Amino acid sequence: MATVHLYCDSGYQQIVRTRHHELKADEPVAQGGTDTGPAPYELLLASLAACTALTLRMYGDRKKWELGRIEVDVKFSRDADGTENMTRTVRIGAAIDEEKRQRLADICEKTPVTKTLMRSLAISTSVQIA
Repeated sequence: MATVHLYCDSGYQQIVRTRHHELKADEPVAQGGTDTGPAPYELLLASLAACTALTLRMYGDRKKWELGRIEVDVKFSRDADGTENMTRTVRIGAAIDEEKRQRLADICEKTPVTKTLMRSLAISTSVQIA
């Protein structure tokens, strides 16, 4: 079970604590914040990216596949009709064959954070070899 404690003394800056870690969340200056940390949607995107990379690394290690550097970019958008979307691009640094690339793409769709988010919005994923 994951737990997060958050507090805000004033303004938009938030102090986030989980286990023995602490980080800040805030809004950009243009939104009235002081830009001392990522905005909430950026933290959400970071959660998806981190979960994706960690899951792929664990899978690769278990299969004894050399994946090299794993990079994940996630973008959030909202269409004119209000539909929300996330686009995830995963880059694998090692030269892997098409079968492994496709298997990693399948694994991306099964990460815990992906499954949670897909209950409420669409996530489009592409896996590329860097």
